[in-house]
Amino acid sequence: MRAALNWVGAALVAQRGHLFPWVPVFLGCGIGLYFALPDEPPVWLLGLCTGLALVLMAAQRWASYMAAPLLIAAALLIGGFALAGGRAHWVAGPQLDFRYYGPVQGRVIDIDRSASDALRLTLDRVVLRRMAPAETPRRVRVSLHGRQGFLDPAPGQVVILTGHLSPPGGAVEPGGFDFRRHAWFLQLGAVGYTRTPVLLLEPAGGGQWVTRARMALSVHVRSRLPGETGAFAAAIMTGDRSGMAQETIEALRHTNLAHLLAISGLHMGLVAGFVFGAVRLLLLLPPHTRHHWPGKKIAAAVALLAAAGYLALSGGSIATERAFVMVAVMLTAVILDRRALSLRAVALAAIIVLTLRPEALLGPGFQMSFAATLGLVTVFGRLRDWGIERGLPGWARPILAVVVSSVTASLATAPIAMAHFNIVSHYGLLANLVSVPVMGTIAVPAAVVAALLLPLGLDWVPLHVMELGLRWILGVAHRLSDWEGAVGHVVAPPGWVLPMLAGGGLLLCLWQGRGRWAGIGPLVLALIAWTGTGRPDLLIADTGTLVGIMTPEGRALSRPRGAGFHAEIWLENDGQGGGQEAAAALWPEATEARTARAKLGPLRVVHLQGKRAMRRFEGCTTPAIVVSSVDMTAQPGCDIYDPARLRHTGAVALWLEDDAPRIITAAGHSQRLWHGTAARGQ
Repeated sequence: MRAALNWVGAALVAQRGHLFPWVPVFLGCGIGLYFALPDEPPVWLLGLCTGLALVLMAAQRWASYMAAPLLIAAALLIGGFALAGGRAHWVAGPQLDFRYYGPVQGRVIDIDRSASDALRLTLDRVVLRRMAPAETPRRVRVSLHGRQGFLDPAPGQVVILTGHLSPPGGAVEPGGFDFRRHAWFLQLGAVGYTRTPVLLLEPAGGGQWVTRARMALSVHVRSRLPGETGAFAAAIMTGDRSGMAQETIEALRHTNLAHLLAISGLHMGLVAGFVFGAVRLLLLLPPHTRHHWPGKKIAAAVALLAAAGYLALSGGSIATERAFVMVAVMLTAVILDRRALSLRAVALAAIIVLTLRPEALLGPGFQMSFAATLGLVTVFGRLRDWGIERGLPGWARPILAVVVSSVTASLATAPIAMAHFNIVSHYGLLANLVSVPVMGTIAVPAAVVAALLLPLGLDWVPLHVMELGLRWILGVAHRLSDWEGAVGHVVAPPGWVLPMLAGGGLLLCLWQGRGRWAGIGPLVLALIAWTGTGRPDLLIADTGTLVGIMTPEGRALSRPRGAGFHAEIWLENDGQGGGQEAAAALWPEATEARTARAKLGPLRVVHLQGKRAMRRFEGCTTPAIVVSSVDMTAQPGCDIYDPARLRHTGAVALWLEDDAPRIITAAGHSQRLWHGTAARGQ
C-alpha cells in the first residue's frame, strides 16, 4: 500500500503545474455518473453530495501536496454529480401523459424543419383545452403538414391550431438515445403535428426582438441569394435552417461537412479571427496607433464584441453558446497577456459550459468540439516544441496548418461521429481539405462585411462573393456524396466504449511525460470491443407499430412504411444501409392481411398491424411473441406486447441465448426524472 501511495505521490509531483486541465474531466465524470444511473437519486442525496463536495474542497487547503489533488478530484466528481441532478430538477416542468387532440394556442419562439422536411414551430405560453396552467407543458413543438394557407410564421406571433400532441418519445430501444431526456432539458412537454392551417391570433408584440431580427435577416439573405445557396448563407449567418432541403443536409452530412452548417466553434472562431485580424491591421496603419495603442488587446476586445453579437444573432443554441465561451476565454486570455490557445483555456471553457449546461456532456456537439480543440492544441503544441514550422518556407506554413488541422480534427472527432451517427464518410477528409479554406477565406469574411454594409443597402456585393464560396462547398458535397462508397455504416458501440475512448485520448493529450502512452491501452480495448458488438435478435417499438428481427442478411422489418423514426434509428444502430423498404424486403415470410409472421430461432414472432389484423388473428397454436399495434386481450400461448403493455415496458429488445431468451425493456433499463414515474415517486 505504501509503495502504491509513493508511486501516486511521485506521479502527482511530476504533473506539477499541469493538473488544471483535469478539472473538467473529473467534473464531467461526476455528471456522466448521474446520467448513467438506472434510477433517479433522491433529492436529499444531491444535497448531501453538494455539502460533501464543499467540505472536500475546503479540506484540501490543509492537506499535503499529494493528498490535495486527490481531494479536489473527489470534490469535483461528487460536485458534478450534484450539479447534473440539480440542473435536471431546475428545468423540470409538466409533461403531457396522454394523447391530446384539440386546439393549441401558443407564442412562436423558434422555427425549424423536422427530419421529414416539414416546417416545425416551437411554442411557449401554451394553452390547451380543459388543462389547468399548472399541468400544461411549458413548451410544445408542432410539425406543420398539409396546406397551411397564407400565414408566414414569425417569432413572437401568437398562433392557434388544431393539433395532435403526445408525450415526447422514449428510447427507441433499451439503452439507446432517449429523446424524452433530450426534451426534458429543452423543456419540451409535448410534441405533435397538425394537418389544418395555423391561424394568427395576435401579431408579434414587443418581445422576442432579437429572434425577430434574426429571422428578418434570414429572409433578407434568402431574398438576395435564392435557392439552396441562399438557404445555406442564412443558416451560417443566423442559424436558421428552415430553408435547407433535406437532400442538401444529407449531402453535407455524408461528406463530413455538416459542421459547416451548424454555427459552432469553426464559425465563431472564423468570425472572431477575421474581426481580430482586420481591426489589428487597421490599427497598424496609422503611425500613432501603431506605436502608442495596445492594438492587440483592442482587436481582441472588438472581436469579443463581434462574437457576442454573432451569438445573439444566431439564436443562441447550445452549440453556439459553447463556441462563444471557448472564443471568449481565448480572447480574454489575449487581453490579459496569456496564451490564447492552451490547454488551460480549453479546460476553462469546458468548465463554464459544463457548469451552465451539464447535459451538454452527452451531446455529440460538445464531445466533438472539445475533442477537436484538444487535439489541435496538443498537436500544434508538439509541432511548436519540435520547431517543424521554422524549417519551412513562408508559403508552406499555411498549407501545413490546413492539412494538419483537418487531419487532426477528423481523427479526433471520427470515433464520436461514428458512435452517435453510425456512419463514416470515406471522403470526409478530402471534402474538408478543399472546403474549410474556402469557408474561412471567402464565405465567413464576406458574411461579416455583408452584416456591416447591411444598413447602407450595399450588402448585396459581399453576399454575392459569399455565394461563390458556398456554391463551391455545396458542389463538393453533392459531387463527393454521389461517389461510390462515399458513406460507410458502423454498428452502434456499447455505452461504455465512448467513455473509454475519451479516457484514452485524454491521457494522451493531458498527461505529461511517458505515462501518457498508457492511454493507448484503453483506445485499443475500446476499439476491439466495438468490433465485437452484438445487436438484439428482436426489437419491438414502444408503440407496437414495428418489429425488427435479425437475419443473416441483416435487420428485417415487419413493414416497409410507417414508424419511420424507429426504423431509421434501428438500422443506423445496426450499421445497416438501404432504408426501411430494403429492410422490409428481408422479412423471411410473406406478409398477409397486415400480419407479419417469422420464425426466430425457437420462437415464433407475429406482428399484427391494426384492428382488422387483430380481429382475424386466430391465436397461438405454439408459444409465440405477438406484437399488436392496438390493445388486445390475453390469449393462451401468446406473449402479447400491445400498446397497453408497452406503455409500461417501453421498447423491447431480445437476445437468443443457449438457456433462454434474454429480454430487456427500456423502462426496466432506466427510470429517471424525465420518465415521469421517477418524478411522481419523489
